[in-house]
Amino acid sequence: MLTEMAPAATDLGEVFRAAGHELALVGGPVRDAFLGRASNDLDFATSATPDETQRLLAAWGDAHWDIGKEFGTIGARKGDVVVEVTTYRTDRYDPESRKPLVEFGDSLDGDLSRRDFTVNAMAVRLPELTFVDPFDGLTDLARKVLRTPIAPERSFDDDPLRMMRAARFAAQLSFHVEHGTLAALVAMAARIEIVSAERVQAELSKLATSPNPRAGLEVLVDTGLADHVLPELPALQLEIDEHHRHKDVYEHSLIVLDQAIAQETGPDGPVPAPDLVLRLAALLHDVGKPATRRFEPGGGVSFHHHEVVGAKLVSKRLRALKYEKQVVKDVARLVELHLRFHGYGDGEWTDSAVRRYVTDAGPLLERLHRLTRADCTTRNRRKAQRLSDAYTHLEKRIEALREQEEIDAIRPDLDGNRIMEILGIGPGREVGQAYKHLLGLRMEHGPLGEAAATEELKKWWADRES
Repeated sequence: MLTEMAPAATDLGEVFRAAGHELALVGGPVRDAFLGRASNDLDFATSATPDETQRLLAAWGDAHWDIGKEFGTIGARKGDVVVEVTTYRTDRYDPESRKPLVEFGDSLDGDLSRRDFTVNAMAVRLPELTFVDPFDGLTDLARKVLRTPIAPERSFDDDPLRMMRAARFAAQLSFHVEHGTLAALVAMAARIEIVSAERVQAELSKLATSPNPRAGLEVLVDTGLADHVLPELPALQLEIDEHHRHKDVYEHSLIVLDQAIAQETGPDGPVPAPDLVLRLAALLHDVGKPATRRFEPGGGVSFHHHEVVGAKLVSKRLRALKYEKQVVKDVARLVELHLRFHGYGDGEWTDSAVRRYVTDAGPLLERLHRLTRADCTTRNRRKAQRLSDAYTHLEKRIEALREQEEIDAIRPDLDGNRIMEILGIGPGREVGQAYKHLLGLRMEHGPLGEAAATEELKKWWADRES
């Protein structure tokens, strides 16, 4: 299998050897080769200094960049091949700083010792293609085990983000964390707070968009890491009273996530997998429940307005994790809307209500369809089928209205310029008020046509003036 490595790797190895430097393919590409998985990126470690690496890559590639030079990394592209070459190094954190300190090393084994897990601490020396595995990562790979090359306490102290990576690799590879490593995760969970929000967010996103997010999320919650990076998730582990008057909200949320993932589409579908927004919304849709739980007279439990409270909590948490504004907005909106369908009942919604449902969801409608369906986790088959049939009925009504009118982009029959022209007014608040009035009529009655809309506008204006 090693002989099947990209020809570019051995070619680059010859370049570095000719200059008197060591070069090795390291980490993910080596691991993935043994797993039979394609690896799009080629990561290398070298004895050359960053300046020497930059000089060699500039001569070898079609383009190169030094954006990671302060960490010892130089990137280059040759044809379709993209490589990153990093000087042997060791990373560690200052206890008072969120940024890792970079110290360059002098050996491949030393460089591999600073890797997060043994399965990522394997290498292939180039150009001779010699396999290097000082920490028995190949055995751990076969056993599907995540174990640190050095003592886990020291490894996690040097770079606390490795604790997040344990959860991420559990999700990506379906590996389990070795007992001693798991104990260190529990003992050192609070250390993750020294890591910047941006780095934590990147790992969380990779976890969420992996093939098996549940496995990684369970590592986060079971070790206490989630208490520091996503506390709303473990907070869903509400104590179940003796009469079992409500579900285990945490377990329910994981099931909803699994069911939402199952409804993602292929690349040409409306929600291509993996969809970060849908997955975050599915996981966090009920985070407003702990704050809104009320025990009602007669033994019931209510969570009134938990979708509104949840949307605010989600927005606050995702902003703290430095997610892009659009991601924050979209996830929070889905959380806010996830209960809207339950007012549909047996299909008694008016066409106006259906229009508002589509308009309020906007470009999130296809995701909302999937989130709403995924949110049904009842074991009562008859109830589950009734909910599914009701939502299918709603989707058919949406499609029927689409055939009749432009339901996905509802606008008044008259735009702002036409409103000003008809009323003989200039730009101002009155134009916005008139537009809003016409939009309401459009929602309630469907397309009016210009003549009818003009009459309604004049009537509204006269009533306003009287």
